[in-house]
Amino acid sequence: MTSPRSPRVVAARRLARRSFRGKERRFLAEGPQAVREAATHRAGGERTLVELFATPEAAERHGDVIEAAHAAGAPVHRASEEIVAGISQTVTPQGMVGVCRFLDRPVEEILAARPRLVAVLAHVRDPGNAGTVLRCADAAGADAVILTDASVDLYNPKAVRASVGSLFHLPVAVGVPVERAVAGLAAAGTRVLAADGGGDHDLDAELDTGAMGGPTAWIFGNEAWGLPAETRELADAVVRVPIHGRAESLNLATAAAVCLYASARAQRAAGGCRATGDRPTERPDGHRAPHRGRDEPEQR
Repeated sequence: MTSPRSPRVVAARRLARRSFRGKERRFLAEGPQAVREAATHRAGGERTLVELFATPEAAERHGDVIEAAHAAGAPVHRASEEIVAGISQTVTPQGMVGVCRFLDRPVEEILAARPRLVAVLAHVRDPGNAGTVLRCADAAGADAVILTDASVDLYNPKAVRASVGSLFHLPVAVGVPVERAVAGLAAAGTRVLAADGGGDHDLDAELDTGAMGGPTAWIFGNEAWGLPAETRELADAVVRVPIHGRAESLNLATAAAVCLYASARAQRAAGGCRATGDRPTERPDGHRAPHRGRDEPEQR
Protein backbone atom coordinates (compact mmCIF):
# COMPACT_ATOMS: atom_id res chain seq x y z
CA MET A 1 0.00 0.00 0.00
CA THR A 2 1.34 3.38 -0.99
CA SER A 3 -1.76 5.55 -1.33
CA PRO A 4 -2.99 7.43 1.77
CA ARG A 5 -6.39 7.60 0.06
CA SER A 6 -6.90 3.85 0.10
CA PRO A 7 -10.30 3.11 1.74
CA ARG A 8 -8.62 0.73 4.21
CA VAL A 9 -6.07 3.37 5.20
CA VAL A 10 -8.69 6.09 5.54
CA ALA A 11 -10.90 3.83 7.71
CA ALA A 12 -7.99 2.94 9.97
CA ARG A 13 -6.83 6.54 10.30
CA ARG A 14 -10.32 7.61 11.42
CA LEU A 15 -10.03 5.36 14.47
CA ALA A 16 -7.79 7.99 16.05
CA ARG A 17 -11.07 9.80 16.84
CA ARG A 18 -13.29 8.59 19.66
CA SER A 19 -16.51 9.12 17.72
CA PHE A 20 -15.37 6.79 14.95
CA ARG A 21 -14.07 4.21 17.42
CA GLY A 22 -17.43 4.12 19.11
CA LYS A 23 -19.32 3.90 15.84
CA GLU A 24 -17.17 1.10 14.42
CA ARG A 25 -16.39 -0.52 17.79
CA ARG A 26 -12.79 -0.82 16.71
CA PHE A 27 -9.52 0.68 17.92
CA LEU A 28 -5.83 0.81 17.04
CA ALA A 29 -3.06 -1.20 18.67
CA GLU A 30 0.45 0.00 17.81
CA GLY A 31 3.72 -1.87 17.93
CA PRO A 32 4.66 -5.56 17.76
CA GLN A 33 3.93 -6.30 21.42
CA ALA A 34 0.35 -5.01 21.32
CA VAL A 35 -0.35 -6.59 17.92
CA ARG A 36 1.04 -9.94 19.08
CA GLU A 37 -1.30 -9.90 22.08
CA ALA A 38 -4.25 -8.85 19.94
CA ALA A 39 -3.63 -11.67 17.46
CA THR A 40 -4.05 -14.34 20.14
CA HIS A 41 -6.93 -12.67 21.96
CA ARG A 42 -10.63 -13.47 21.55
CA ALA A 43 -13.63 -11.42 22.64
CA GLY A 44 -17.18 -12.70 22.34
CA GLY A 45 -15.96 -15.72 20.39
CA GLU A 46 -14.26 -13.58 17.74
CA ARG A 47 -10.59 -12.88 17.15
CA THR A 48 -9.76 -9.37 18.33
CA LEU A 49 -7.30 -8.51 15.56
CA VAL A 50 -9.18 -7.44 12.40
CA GLU A 51 -6.31 -6.38 10.13
CA LEU A 52 -2.67 -5.36 10.31
CA PHE A 53 -0.68 -2.66 8.58
CA ALA A 54 3.09 -3.24 8.61
CA THR A 55 6.10 -1.81 6.85
CA PRO A 56 8.29 -4.33 5.00
CA GLU A 57 11.09 -3.75 7.51
CA ALA A 58 8.82 -4.34 10.53
CA ALA A 59 7.30 -7.41 8.90
CA GLU A 60 10.74 -8.90 8.34
CA ARG A 61 11.94 -8.06 11.85
CA HIS A 62 8.81 -9.41 13.56
CA GLY A 63 7.93 -12.42 11.46
CA ASP A 64 6.30 -14.13 14.45
CA VAL A 65 3.76 -11.30 14.66
CA ILE A 66 2.95 -11.62 10.98
CA GLU A 67 2.47 -15.37 11.42
CA ALA A 68 0.21 -14.79 14.43
CA ALA A 69 -1.89 -12.34 12.42
CA HIS A 70 -2.25 -14.85 9.60
CA ALA A 71 -3.20 -17.55 12.12
CA ALA A 72 -5.89 -15.21 13.47
CA GLY A 73 -7.30 -14.81 9.97
CA ALA A 74 -6.43 -11.10 9.87
CA PRO A 75 -5.35 -9.61 6.52
CA VAL A 76 -1.79 -8.25 6.59
CA HIS A 77 -1.26 -5.11 4.51
CA ARG A 78 2.32 -4.35 3.55
CA ALA A 79 2.44 -0.57 3.59
CA SER A 80 4.97 2.18 3.17
CA GLU A 81 6.45 3.93 6.18
CA GLU A 82 4.44 7.02 5.29
CA ILE A 83 1.18 5.07 5.33
CA VAL A 84 1.87 3.39 8.68
CA ALA A 85 3.06 6.69 10.17
CA GLY A 86 -0.17 8.32 9.01
CA ILE A 87 -2.25 5.71 10.82
CA SER A 88 -0.02 5.65 13.90
CA GLN A 89 -0.53 8.09 16.76
CA THR A 90 3.09 8.12 17.95
CA VAL A 91 5.98 10.45 17.12
CA THR A 92 8.25 7.48 16.38
CA PRO A 93 6.07 4.70 14.88
CA GLN A 94 7.21 1.11 15.30
CA GLY A 95 6.12 0.05 11.84
CA MET A 96 3.03 -1.94 12.87
CA VAL A 97 -0.53 -0.89 13.56
CA GLY A 98 -3.36 -3.35 14.13
CA VAL A 99 -7.07 -2.64 13.85
CA CYS A 100 -8.85 -4.44 16.69
CA ARG A 101 -12.39 -5.12 17.80
CA PHE A 102 -13.56 -3.67 21.12
CA LEU A 103 -12.97 -6.19 23.88
CA ASP A 104 -14.73 -4.76 26.95
CA ARG A 105 -17.22 -6.99 28.74
CA PRO A 106 -20.49 -6.28 30.54
CA VAL A 107 -19.81 -5.50 34.17
CA GLU A 108 -22.38 -8.15 35.16
CA GLU A 109 -20.22 -10.80 33.52
CA ILE A 110 -17.19 -9.65 35.46
CA LEU A 111 -19.07 -9.62 38.76
CA ALA A 112 -20.58 -13.05 38.11
CA ALA A 113 -17.04 -14.46 38.13
CA ARG A 114 -16.71 -13.18 41.74
CA PRO A 115 -13.36 -11.44 41.27
CA ARG A 116 -10.93 -11.28 44.17
CA LEU A 117 -8.95 -8.19 43.12
CA VAL A 118 -10.38 -5.38 41.01
CA ALA A 119 -9.17 -1.91 40.04
CA VAL A 120 -11.93 0.66 39.56
CA LEU A 121 -10.92 3.81 37.67
CA ALA A 122 -13.26 6.62 38.68
CA HIS A 123 -12.75 10.12 37.24
CA VAL A 124 -9.41 9.12 35.70
CA ARG A 125 -9.10 11.47 32.75
CA ASP A 126 -5.49 10.99 31.63
CA PRO A 127 -5.20 8.12 29.12
CA GLY A 128 -1.58 7.43 30.05
CA ASN A 129 -2.57 7.00 33.69
CA ALA A 130 -5.47 4.74 32.76
CA GLY A 131 -3.28 2.47 30.65
CA THR A 132 -0.53 2.36 33.27
CA VAL A 133 -2.97 1.46 36.07
CA LEU A 134 -4.34 -1.32 33.87
CA ARG A 135 -0.78 -2.58 33.41
CA CYS A 136 -0.21 -2.46 37.19
CA ALA A 137 -3.45 -4.36 37.81
CA ASP A 138 -2.36 -7.03 35.35
CA ALA A 139 1.07 -7.33 36.98
CA ALA A 140 -0.45 -7.60 40.46
CA GLY A 141 -2.69 -10.47 39.33
CA ALA A 142 -5.97 -8.54 39.42
CA ASP A 143 -9.03 -10.29 38.03
CA ALA A 144 -10.59 -7.28 36.30
CA VAL A 145 -10.55 -3.53 35.73
CA ILE A 146 -13.66 -1.35 35.66
CA LEU A 147 -13.67 2.14 34.12
CA THR A 148 -16.54 4.35 35.23
CA ASP A 149 -18.51 6.57 32.92
CA ALA A 150 -16.56 9.58 34.21
CA SER A 151 -13.21 8.15 33.12
CA VAL A 152 -11.20 8.38 29.92
CA ASP A 153 -11.88 6.23 26.85
CA LEU A 154 -10.17 2.87 27.31
CA TYR A 155 -9.41 2.73 23.58
CA ASN A 156 -7.64 6.08 23.40
CA PRO A 157 -4.38 5.27 21.55
CA LYS A 158 -2.30 6.63 24.43
CA ALA A 159 -4.15 4.42 26.93
CA VAL A 160 -3.68 1.37 24.71
CA ARG A 161 0.06 2.07 24.39
CA ALA A 162 0.48 2.70 28.12
CA SER A 163 -1.08 -0.68 28.92
CA VAL A 164 1.78 -2.35 26.99
CA GLY A 165 -0.42 -5.28 26.00
CA SER A 166 -2.10 -5.73 29.39
CA LEU A 167 -5.37 -4.53 27.86
CA PHE A 168 -5.58 -7.98 26.26
CA HIS A 169 -4.83 -9.91 29.47
CA LEU A 170 -7.73 -9.32 31.82
CA PRO A 171 -11.45 -8.53 31.65
CA VAL A 172 -12.34 -4.86 31.42
CA ALA A 173 -15.72 -3.12 31.73
CA VAL A 174 -16.25 0.47 30.59
CA GLY A 175 -18.79 3.23 31.06
CA VAL A 176 -20.11 1.92 34.39
CA PRO A 177 -21.57 4.46 36.84
CA VAL A 178 -19.45 4.33 39.97
CA GLU A 179 -22.50 3.74 42.19
CA ARG A 180 -23.46 0.72 40.11
CA ALA A 181 -19.93 -0.64 40.15
CA VAL A 182 -19.60 -0.37 43.93
CA ALA A 183 -23.05 -1.86 44.57
CA GLY A 184 -22.27 -4.79 42.28
CA LEU A 185 -18.90 -5.41 43.87
CA ALA A 186 -20.40 -5.33 47.36
CA ALA A 187 -23.10 -7.78 46.29
CA ALA A 188 -20.36 -10.07 44.97
CA GLY A 189 -18.77 -10.12 48.42
CA THR A 190 -15.95 -7.69 47.69
CA ARG A 191 -14.63 -5.14 50.17
CA VAL A 192 -14.38 -1.77 48.42
CA LEU A 193 -11.49 0.55 49.33
CA ALA A 194 -11.03 4.08 48.03
CA ALA A 195 -7.41 5.17 47.60
CA ASP A 196 -7.03 8.78 48.68
CA GLY A 197 -4.17 10.77 50.18
CA GLY A 198 -6.53 12.16 52.81
CA GLY A 199 -7.93 8.79 53.84
CA ASP A 200 -8.51 8.08 57.54
CA HIS A 201 -7.18 4.52 57.18
CA ASP A 202 -3.47 3.83 56.72
CA LEU A 203 -2.40 1.16 54.24
CA ASP A 204 0.24 -0.22 56.59
CA ALA A 205 -2.30 -0.49 59.41
CA GLU A 206 -4.74 -2.28 57.11
CA LEU A 207 -2.04 -4.82 56.31
CA ASP A 208 -0.98 -5.22 59.94
CA THR A 209 -4.53 -5.95 61.08
CA GLY A 210 -4.99 -8.60 58.41
CA ALA A 211 -7.96 -6.79 56.91
CA MET A 212 -6.79 -7.04 53.32
CA GLY A 213 -6.68 -10.79 52.75
CA GLY A 214 -10.18 -11.06 51.36
CA PRO A 215 -11.63 -10.08 47.98
CA THR A 216 -10.92 -6.39 47.45
CA ALA A 217 -11.69 -3.66 44.95
CA TRP A 218 -9.67 -0.45 44.87
CA ILE A 219 -11.18 2.80 43.59
CA PHE A 220 -8.62 5.16 42.05
CA GLY A 221 -9.50 8.74 41.19
CA ASN A 222 -8.21 11.74 39.34
CA GLU A 223 -4.52 12.47 39.95
CA ALA A 224 -5.05 16.23 40.32
CA TRP A 225 -8.01 16.37 42.67
CA GLY A 226 -8.50 12.81 43.94
CA LEU A 227 -11.91 11.29 44.55
CA PRO A 228 -15.10 13.32 45.09
CA ALA A 229 -16.62 13.10 48.55
CA GLU A 230 -19.66 11.24 47.22
CA THR A 231 -17.41 8.56 45.73
CA ARG A 232 -15.36 8.18 48.92
CA GLU A 233 -18.59 7.72 50.87
CA LEU A 234 -19.46 4.68 48.76
CA ALA A 235 -16.38 2.78 49.92
CA ASP A 236 -16.04 0.57 52.97
CA ALA A 237 -12.90 2.53 53.88
CA VAL A 238 -10.81 5.37 52.49
CA VAL A 239 -7.15 4.36 52.60
CA ARG A 240 -4.03 6.48 52.24
CA VAL A 241 -0.58 5.29 51.25
CA PRO A 242 1.77 6.46 54.03
CA ILE A 243 4.38 9.02 52.99
CA HIS A 244 7.49 8.36 55.07
CA GLY A 245 9.70 10.88 53.32
CA ARG A 246 9.26 14.50 52.28
CA ALA A 247 7.42 13.92 49.00
CA GLU A 248 4.11 15.74 48.82
CA SER A 249 2.30 12.80 47.26
CA LEU A 250 2.50 9.87 44.84
CA ASN A 251 1.26 9.97 41.29
CA LEU A 252 -1.78 7.88 40.45
CA ALA A 253 -0.01 4.96 38.79
CA THR A 254 2.53 4.63 41.61
CA ALA A 255 -0.14 4.74 44.30
CA ALA A 256 -2.20 2.18 42.38
CA ALA A 257 0.78 -0.17 42.11
CA VAL A 258 1.45 0.09 45.86
CA CYS A 259 -2.20 -0.59 46.77
CA LEU A 260 -2.71 -3.44 44.32
CA TYR A 261 0.50 -5.19 45.33
CA ALA A 262 -0.37 -4.78 49.00
CA SER A 263 -3.64 -6.60 48.33
CA ALA A 264 -1.92 -9.22 46.18
CA ARG A 265 0.53 -10.02 48.97
CA ALA A 266 -2.15 -10.11 51.68
CA GLN A 267 -4.36 -12.38 49.58
CA ARG A 268 -1.52 -14.84 49.08
CA ALA A 269 -0.48 -14.90 52.72
CA ALA A 270 -1.73 -17.55 55.13
CA GLY A 271 -5.48 -17.15 55.52
CA GLY A 272 -5.79 -14.94 52.44
CA CYS A 273 -8.31 -15.69 49.73
CA ARG A 274 -5.56 -16.77 47.32
CA ALA A 275 -3.49 -18.76 49.81
CA THR A 276 -2.65 -22.28 48.63
CA GLY A 277 -5.54 -24.62 49.41
CA ASP A 278 -7.89 -21.76 50.36
CA ARG A 279 -11.00 -20.71 48.55
CA PRO A 280 -13.46 -17.91 49.34
CA THR A 281 -16.73 -18.59 51.09
CA GLU A 282 -19.53 -16.35 52.29
CA ARG A 283 -19.38 -14.72 55.70
CA PRO A 284 -22.48 -13.61 57.56
CA ASP A 285 -21.67 -9.97 56.76
CA GLY A 286 -21.84 -10.68 53.02
CA HIS A 287 -18.10 -10.60 52.36
CA ARG A 288 -16.16 -13.67 51.40
CA ALA A 289 -13.65 -15.31 53.70
CA PRO A 290 -11.27 -18.13 52.82
CA HIS A 291 -11.42 -21.66 54.17
CA ARG A 292 -9.19 -24.66 53.67
CA GLY A 293 -9.97 -26.63 50.56
CA ARG A 294 -9.00 -27.23 47.02
CA ASP A 295 -7.96 -24.02 45.29
CA GLU A 296 -10.32 -22.84 42.59
CA PRO A 297 -8.87 -21.68 39.26
CA GLU A 298 -8.67 -17.95 38.79
CA GLN A 299 -11.11 -16.32 36.42
CA ARG A 300 -9.01 -14.76 33.65
